[in-house]
Amino acid sequence: MEEDKEGAGFWLYDLKVETVLDGRTPVCRHIEGESFRVEGETLVFDPGTRISMYALTALMPLLPAKQRMTDPNDWISTDAEVACPDPHCGGRFRITRLEKRWFTHAGTTGQPDARGTPYWQEDNA
Repeated sequence: MEEDKEGAGFWLYDLKVETVLDGRTPVCRHIEGESFRVEGETLVFDPGTRISMYALTALMPLLPAKQRMTDPNDWISTDAEVACPDPHCGGRFRITRLEKRWFTHAGTTGQPDARGTPYWQEDNA
């Protein structure tokens, strides 16, 4: 039976990544409450929001894992805060799962024989 390439897909959580402080004075530029969202592959910043590129490097490997469905007992489901990579800094980042979003395989793959309309253009199609 042939796979329905337009219908085959997966769920990802949108995420909110918010700056929190642990009581120590931050060394890096961390403003409590400042946040950004992750929607699919996109990082969405409100106007004026800034984040250290060094802190972002600590977050990036974890964001795709936090987006995916995981067992409730898996640490990626339960552990929500990531420390700034500077050991002297009091900045942390709380990652919160928001609503789930459906992506089709055809809208997200780079494989030429499986491509459809890119997911970010589907509303305009």
